[in-house]
Amino acid sequence: MNVRLCYASQRNEKNEDLLQDLRDILTEARNFNDLNQICGVLYYADNAFFQCLEGEQELVERLFEKIKNDQRHYNVKWLCTYSIEKNSFQRWSMKYVQRNTNIESFFLSMGETSFNPIRLDEQNLKIFLNELSIAEQSKINTVKKVGMVKRGVNPF
Repeated sequence: MNVRLCYASQRNEKNEDLLQDLRDILTEARNFNDLNQICGVLYYADNAFFQCLEGEQELVERLFEKIKNDQRHYNVKWLCTYSIEKNSFQRWSMKYVQRNTNIESFFLSMGETSFNPIRLDEQNLKIFLNELSIAEQSKINTVKKVGMVKRGVNPF
């Protein structure tokens, strides 16, 4: 059975290089998701993450357990899991959307002055997911860690 799992979290600011964190997260997600037929979307703004994962229930739930232990973020809040007949993000192993004016307006209409995904509930979550599905994917070049140089291994 395929499910959609959504969660929100805060970025761990101990890691100073935000762009590298995003690059690493997207590289790992896209590689893992390609192998496991999982798709989804990641949104980041105002030091907060929102992610939606779609795929086989057992795989998605196992992935979420792993994500909860990732040191790049904290205060992980599960928002929902429900069965789906069709994936909304099937075109992407992990779509990335960065700060977006439509999403900022959406949160302003909820009375929020910044991106605050923890405030999403069952009703407004569906609207938010629709905004993410129509938003343009942001480009962040991901790097496959191949060979000794890319893995940070010194050959001598």
